[in-house]
Amino acid sequence: MLEIKNVVCGYKNNVILSDISFGVNKGSILSIMGANGIGKTTLFKTILGHLKLLDGEILLHGKAMKSLTSKEMAKQIAYVPQAHIPPFPFKVIDVVAMGRTSHISVFRSPSKKDMQIAQECLNTVNILYLQEKSYTEISGGERQLVLIARALAQKSEILIMDEPTANLDFGNQTRILDQIRALSKKGLTIIYTTHFPEHAFLCSSQVLVIKGKKEFVIGSASEIITSELIKEVYQVDALVKEIKLDFKTVKICVPQ
Repeated sequence: MLEIKNVVCGYKNNVILSDISFGVNKGSILSIMGANGIGKTTLFKTILGHLKLLDGEILLHGKAMKSLTSKEMAKQIAYVPQAHIPPFPFKVIDVVAMGRTSHISVFRSPSKKDMQIAQECLNTVNILYLQEKSYTEISGGERQLVLIARALAQKSEILIMDEPTANLDFGNQTRILDQIRALSKKGLTIIYTTHFPEHAFLCSSQVLVIKGKKEFVIGSASEIITSELIKEVYQVDALVKEIKLDFKTVKICVPQ
């Protein structure tokens, strides 16, 4: 579905990542890990077309993504940033309706159908009851769910999520991960960044770990996330251990 082939990305003469390649299939979840500043956001910006591709190819269904217009791109890939508070107190339903922009003609307001889609997306992430609330007055976890609903309103095939669980408490982190799994089961392809190995264990089809400008590994979380890898990437000693519970077996990563 989405193919990254020998991609070089960065800012003009400043190459951040080089010769990176991977593919993501429909309905799968790719977790991306790596130290701060390693290039995860730069990779996202390049995939989204916000940064010019320096070399290589990015293909969607075999078609070069650089040939797509901004509007066509928005219909293919939706972006979920870390939760933020906008300068104006928009209603939740209006924030979600903004996701319909690529489907609306210039100078036109969202139609009744667009607002219905926005409500359906709020219902998908189980927060329809918040639709009349001010976005500035709801919790951080609720704001993150609103941003996911806004992305869903684009009706794109792929969701790219920048640290969707950042700055959230344990309960809200769990709810976001539950939504990621649920959306994947509905056929959406999801790519997200995380600094938590446990999240990758719980919520990924495969994991891409960026170790350096030209160094990366990709595979299943259980195969590639090891104590040695954690030490190499984050410069800390950690124990990766499998624990058998009554209802399932899980892996954890504990600093030593």
